[in-house]
Amino acid sequence: MLTSADLETALGSLLLSAAPREVAEAILERSSVRSCERGASLFTEGEPAEHIHIVLAGWVKLFRVTRSGAEAVVAVFTRGGSFGEAPAFQGEPYPVSGEAVTDCRLLAVRAGLLARMVDEHPELGRAMLAATYRHLHTLVAQIEQLKAQTGPQRVAEFLLELCPAGEGACVVTLPYEKTLIAGRLGMQPESLSRAFARLREAGVTISQDHAAIARVDLLRAYVEGDRALRLGQAE
Repeated sequence: MLTSADLETALGSLLLSAAPREVAEAILERSSVRSCERGASLFTEGEPAEHIHIVLAGWVKLFRVTRSGAEAVVAVFTRGGSFGEAPAFQGEPYPVSGEAVTDCRLLAVRAGLLARMVDEHPELGRAMLAATYRHLHTLVAQIEQLKAQTGPQRVAEFLLELCPAGEGACVVTLPYEKTLIAGRLGMQPESLSRAFARLREAGVTISQDHAAIARVDLLRAYVEGDRALRLGQAE
């Protein structure tokens, strides 16, 4: 059953935020809540995409397993994130596998329901296109990170996304295990450890699952490549 907080989260999700309120609420009334324990499989690559999911609480990862058996993390989602729109809407199988990174709650929207609603409410189709575009934009940004940024810069940007303030000092909680952080950033775990060590010069201190950042502005300047404030050059 959806709580008031769940309802707010779902209506603000990428999937439903651009849809008319009455249409979004009609979809929610006919969808189901799914609770999953950490490590639970949500779906596997090649499985028919029968549902689109909205994360109500917790963290979920999407990944593929390479021919060598290595796991390649494609995306990580938390509260308000949605995934599976494109394959479900087109009647194609999931191109990735999904797994609960933490205990989580998901809203499962049936693909057939959504297709019928689009037929009845064409404006929902535009909302679906907007969601698909946002996912594409995120993937392009990830590719740009991999090609244009060093490992420490990618880690620094990841930490900045967790910062509640734009300047000053702050302490953030790493949302999930470091192995997954490395996978999300396209790094090996040992490379992530080296990146954390290099960021100490920028005032970043890692202690278990917390990161203390002495100067958020310095860390942002490092990500943006400001030579005057690069590591080891600031006062």
